[in-house]
Amino acid sequence: MLQDLFPADVFAFLLVFARIGTALMLMPAIGEIYITPRARLSIALGISLIVTPLVATLLPAMPASPWALLVILVGEIGVGAFIGFSGRILLAALSMAGMVIAYQSSLANAFVRSPVAAEQGALAGAFLTVTALLLIFVTDLHHVMLTGVIESYRLFAPGTLPPVEDFSEAAARLMSRSFVLAMQVAGPFLLAGLVLSLAVGLLNRLMPQVQMFFVIMPLQVMLGFAVLMLTLSAVLLWFLDGFEDAYRSLFLAG
Repeated sequence: MLQDLFPADVFAFLLVFARIGTALMLMPAIGEIYITPRARLSIALGISLIVTPLVATLLPAMPASPWALLVILVGEIGVGAFIGFSGRILLAALSMAGMVIAYQSSLANAFVRSPVAAEQGALAGAFLTVTALLLIFVTDLHHVMLTGVIESYRLFAPGTLPPVEDFSEAAARLMSRSFVLAMQVAGPFLLAGLVLSLAVGLLNRLMPQVQMFFVIMPLQVMLGFAVLMLTLSAVLLWFLDGFEDAYRSLFLAG
């Protein structure tokens, strides 16, 4: 019955679109909430149309029953969701780093609506995230993500159930790597905050009558902006290198 309703080419395109469309809807830079759904859908349809002939030999034959087709589509959507969320997990490192920077700079109460997370977040985290998304396009890092989607057809064969156990292990490693990357990005601010705290603690012992709380807060804000100005390019380049390495090791190892 399915052979009569869906030609082989339509089935192949539908199968490719299920994985690529899901990945692009969740992927950083392309799947952001401020990009209209129509634009994301158009990009996904165009890329699926291009990729279908490239992976046609890797696709399974058309199943005989609708239930078998549903199982295949669910598996492809699961693989696409894993690919998209992998980038999201890595991008979350900047939000964590921004919160650490905000605490070290006495800006923890300065919240702003992040256009990426669509919720209130630290000012430094929103700034770093938006800047990193811009640099992803400027440095053509989105090509690496798109290549990872295509290469996933060699890692995860279409028509089979997704390896849930492997996905869970890979997600745990990505979360660990994202946390380490966040601490590395926030490292200069942690060091500057530690030095300032030691200096203020020493002054407090020498002059206990001085209200150090009112003295240290302006210094923390000025020091935070100064460190951000001096290290912004370095920490963003470090993040982009870590983002690319993690994505390549996960999907482009072969």
